[in-house]
Amino acid sequence: MRDITVATDTAPAGSVLPAHISSVLARVSPSFVTMVVSEPDQPMGRQSGIPRGVSSGSGFAVDSAGHILTAAHVAYGRGYSVRARASNGRIYNGTVVAIKPGNDMGLINSRTLHAPPVIPAASPCLRKGQAVFSLGKPHAQGDTARVGAVKSMHFGRPVRYGRFGYPDAIVLKMATRRGESGGPVFNANGELVAMVVSTLSAGGRPLNLAHAIPLPALARFYCANAKCGPRWHKLAAMSTRSCR
Repeated sequence: MRDITVATDTAPAGSVLPAHISSVLARVSPSFVTMVVSEPDQPMGRQSGIPRGVSSGSGFAVDSAGHILTAAHVAYGRGYSVRARASNGRIYNGTVVAIKPGNDMGLINSRTLHAPPVIPAASPCLRKGQAVFSLGKPHAQGDTARVGAVKSMHFGRPVRYGRFGYPDAIVLKMATRRGESGGPVFNANGELVAMVVSTLSAGGRPLNLAHAIPLPALARFYCANAKCGPRWHKLAAMSTRSCR
């Protein structure tokens, strides 16, 4: 298993404990990738063996065909080139095949990547206070699992940053950092429940809160742009409107 630091500094009482999370991490971390995105056909410089590009972030495999979900502001643009680093340490080439800037989602295809796909939860609803954890790579740091909890299934208003944004999001009690956008969020059983897209702050001061895109939106985007499995199809037809 890749070397992953478990961060619990802002985890509310009752959240997943490292003693429990270690076995779950061993199962889900192979689905997690980090990536650097560059303009099409543009050479990238290298630093510490990882190429540099126009953006970087996290993502996760969703099928055996090499499709990876990430944030749109990480994927940047359709046709952009991707170098994805998998749990085995190898770097795989890929291409951005779709983005949805208005809901901050991007889809990448790397045909040579054979990472085990995540398993999405059967229901998109999460309880207030429910323990969750994310996987991501903060800039200039190593792979990190952040333990936290659900604050709310809804933020209640749209968010915009440049040409990207989202109409609503799950609010997590979690101190994510830059570079973790596009990372998967799992429940205590290791099932995918959301995708990290932003870190909340006020006047430059971190609030130890993060926003995440819920499963139905992810499923609709994925299924509209690639062949998806039965569970993803079911989630695509669901809504979080009834989730409290």
